Amino acid sequence: MFEDKVMGAVSIDALHRSEDLNLRRYLLRVLGNPADAADAAQETYLRLIKALTTTDLEHPRLFLFHLAHNVATNIGKRRRFEAGLFRSMSELDLTEIEDGRVRTEVQVIARQQLRLVAAAIDALPPRCREAFLLSTFEGLTNGEVALSLGVSRNMVEKHLIKALLHIRRHCQDFF
Repeated sequence: MFEDKVMGAVSIDALHRSEDLNLRRYLLRVLGNPADAADAAQETYLRLIKALTTTDLEHPRLFLFHLAHNVATNIGKRRRFEAGLFRSMSELDLTEIEDGRVRTEVQVIARQQLRLVAAAIDALPPRCREAFLLSTFEGLTNGEVALSLGVSRNMVEKHLIKALLHIRRHCQDFF
């Protein structure tokens, strides 16, 4: 399943065998959802493998759980962002519901708003758009985005500020 890449005296396979159950329990406790916990565990191992290409680890178990914490935090941020974009049915005004269905006007407005946001994102310069998407939808930290794009954290922050200002201007009618 995992490449037997040696990190000091411990291999990824050995770490996986010894810590996978504890890792999954931790992620389930933090995220509260078995599917999210499984996704987070997989992402944690992928990040561990990627980190090992550039780093020697003295405490692989500690690093594994540090990565898991970051992954779980990113999933939480993503959930909050998505919840902010799409209001749940329980938040809709009851006058907007006819016969158990949301009125067509509400659906049309929501689709228009979503198209407006998508168009604003598409209009961003390519590197700026990529930084924004990695940060916002992939939940990567600024440092992780910087590594992924091969730029400095400062440049990532500039891209994100530019993207947010652009989207806010583009969508000012409903933000």
